[in-house]
Amino acid sequence: MTFEFLWTDKCFLTLLALSVLVILFSSRKQHIRRSFNLILHRPIAVSAGIILLFFITIGVLDSIHLASANNEAETPTTVLDRILAPIDEITEKTYSAPLALRQFISETILVNGVVKQIHPLLVYPSKRIKSKADRKEVIHSVIWNALKYCILVAFFVAACCVFIRYCQRIKPLFSLSPTSLSTLITLSLLTFFIVLGYELSRTFHVLGTGQIGQDIFYFTIKSIRTGLVIGLLTTLFMLPLALFLGVAAGYFGGLADDLIQYAYTTLSSIPGVLLITASVLSLQVYISNHPEQFTTLAQSADARLLALCFILGVTSWTNLCRLLRAETLKLREVDYVLAARALGSNWFTIIRKHLLPNVMHIVVITLVLDFSFLVMAEALLSYVGVGVSPMTISWGNMINSARLELARNPVIWWPMLAAFVFMFLLVLAINLFADAVRDAFDPHQSQV
Repeated sequence: MTFEFLWTDKCFLTLLALSVLVILFSSRKQHIRRSFNLILHRPIAVSAGIILLFFITIGVLDSIHLASANNEAETPTTVLDRILAPIDEITEKTYSAPLALRQFISETILVNGVVKQIHPLLVYPSKRIKSKADRKEVIHSVIWNALKYCILVAFFVAACCVFIRYCQRIKPLFSLSPTSLSTLITLSLLTFFIVLGYELSRTFHVLGTGQIGQDIFYFTIKSIRTGLVIGLLTTLFMLPLALFLGVAAGYFGGLADDLIQYAYTTLSSIPGVLLITASVLSLQVYISNHPEQFTTLAQSADARLLALCFILGVTSWTNLCRLLRAETLKLREVDYVLAARALGSNWFTIIRKHLLPNVMHIVVITLVLDFSFLVMAEALLSYVGVGVSPMTISWGNMINSARLELARNPVIWWPMLAAFVFMFLLVLAINLFADAVRDAFDPHQSQV
């Protein structure tokens, strides 16, 4: 067994590692530690951070590919695939409702010369479940098991909080602060739903199956990585360009300001969807003409995903650049910047020490809004056929394949609902957590 990393895997894991190193390095400074402490005293921010950490963990597990050393032709699987197996390998004929025992769509069969409409038994649940009574018994057993893990986690978190209060000589020992209570509730509920979903997936199709019989629970969990990659890698491509050009245009002015304004005004005048469409179609032509560079379908799909992140980053830096230019124009005239310039500080020192810290709250707000937009934009681009590859599992492809089924009678609602709920949780968690980060690191906010 050997590790195999695609380009998006390398970029995603490298970005996360750099983020952790930057946080650890910056936490040596007292004012940074005070800002982190403010975040940890926001119950909503702590709960959102725990949920966000869960999504990132899923993304990391799905970014570590394992290839068999004996069979090179075998498609590499990820660590997440090994955890969720065998639901990634078992497919039904077509749709089935969540936790169902039978197929959702009836079939016509001939029995003793009589035509009958039946709903065939599903392949996966029928291995262990033979009746509705058996299904009810299994569900009750799984719920009880999930509750036991939930209580165990709650007890462990409460014990840790009491131990910390004892070490810090805080009285009374057995009272929980709002942050501790929020952590306890969030971890307990998260543990309950993780155990419930995982254990039920051992027996049922938890969220039903799709049009070609694929497990919706498996596809929804696998789509988390695609959403994170699009949001984070696009930010990686966009942030340096917007930050450098925006601050440079505002601070230096003159010819530099005119050239940068001309660049982002021209780029903003081009319809974004048309530019993305042209770029993606050009990439498809390149992949078709150079098959030797993309030996597997996974590599071609990964190249299209990485290219989409780059294209979205190139087309979405203009708004942040414009905001940073306007804020820098104001900040360069304040007293402490004029004093630093009069004392002989060079432009690099002034930008690093005085301008960048005072514009980071704008950067955080804009990046969070862009992250939310990018996660949802992937669904829109997949709808028009210029998003990620159809081979890539994503919420956009799930919504695109399920949109026509809403017109059926009865409605097939579970693929759309599953993608919506997980997309909503990811976007909500990043927004709530980023609000706390903005308030903690904004120098204009009063810190007590």
